[in-house]
Amino acid sequence: MKVKPSAKKEGVSVNANGTLEVAVAAPPEKGKANERLIELLAEHFGVAKSRIKILSGHTSRSKVVEVDL
Repeated sequence: MKVKPSAKKEGVSVNANGTLEVAVAAPPEKGKANERLIELLAEHFGVAKSRIKILSGHTSRSKVVEVDL
């Protein structure tokens, strides 16, 4: 998954190779972008925020995320 912090428009999209790309308006500081990422993914997949975990890439734009459906 690729994350774009400080984006003008927020949203979740799927690339041609099947990976997710998520644009978040929050800045990449003090975990704000990661928090917003979890909120957007929860809305996208229709699950509670507590069912989404960032497994790796907490400080990177490339992340591995687990969604417990």
